[in-house]
Amino acid sequence: MQFSAHQIATLVNGSVEGNPDVMVEQLAKIEDASSGSLSFLSNPKYEQYLYTTKASVIIVNEDLKLDRPVAGTIVRVKNAYLAFSTLLELYNKMRLDKTGIEERAFIHPSAKIGKNAYVGAFAYIDKGAVIGDNCKIYPHVYIGDNAKIGNDSTLFPGVSVYFDCNIGERVIIHSGTVVGSDGFGFAPQENGTYTKISQIGNVIIEDDVEIGANSVIDRATMGSTIIRKGVKLDNLIQVAHNVEIGKNTVIAAQSGISGSTKIGENAVIGGQVGIVGHISIANGSQIQAKSGVNRTIAEEGKKWSGAPAAAFNAQMRSQVVYSRLPELERRLEELEQLLTKELSK
Repeated sequence: MQFSAHQIATLVNGSVEGNPDVMVEQLAKIEDASSGSLSFLSNPKYEQYLYTTKASVIIVNEDLKLDRPVAGTIVRVKNAYLAFSTLLELYNKMRLDKTGIEERAFIHPSAKIGKNAYVGAFAYIDKGAVIGDNCKIYPHVYIGDNAKIGNDSTLFPGVSVYFDCNIGERVIIHSGTVVGSDGFGFAPQENGTYTKISQIGNVIIEDDVEIGANSVIDRATMGSTIIRKGVKLDNLIQVAHNVEIGKNTVIAAQSGISGSTKIGENAVIGGQVGIVGHISIANGSQIQAKSGVNRTIAEEGKKWSGAPAAAFNAQMRSQVVYSRLPELERRLEELEQLLTKELSK
């Protein structure tokens, strides 16, 4: 795919300085770009590369003052970073724009496939499943009985969606993720063994959610595990049975949420956070990476850190004290020695 500097400027509402007909066919970082590349400059730390880059077209902020001539064509915009992000999104959409059903995909006769959908080879769509308009179902995806995938959603290779699970519109699920696997439910027996508790609920994922690679969303024992609208989950995340994650919450990689916990809206949870079951996390909570949350957080908009998690400022003061423990021990020993001498007189 090739675009001229003039076409790019039109897409991002920019103005051209230089040759408007120069063509680009790839995107690149300004320091690594070659001829035929489109790049951008928004961070002043990289301004030096503007005068040495081999990029054919460079997007810059409209108020940038040039110290010397630039070899490539300049496109000036109000916000270079935002403009380049817009172009990245358009480029990605064009690259992933696929329609039609490939050979060797299995679609049960009772399944319904929407308009302009794509179903890749070796995908398996079971009985009663519903795939919405403009969906992208990549190779080796499994969609179980009566599962529903909303319009404009994308499931990358190797995603598994178990029976009865509902996925909303504009949802993106990356490779290896499992939606609707059994919750971790086992009843201990007198002889020390465990009996499996059947997990008969489902998973509901609302609109505009994105889930990273190799994550797992367990189905509810009864009822639903729910991921609300706008949630963003990183790679390698475990969401247990009957969990509910509120709107626009973001969770970083390797975090785990135990069963029946309710996380509020607009929370920010760092990587490798562990959260116990049957508690609530208030709206707007921010939890630092590697924290362990073992109780309900009721105050909204607070920062938390540590294991067990405590208020962020208190945790920071505690860390200062921890770092001084050797010095405090030495001073205590000196005081004990002085006290011993005074008592021996």
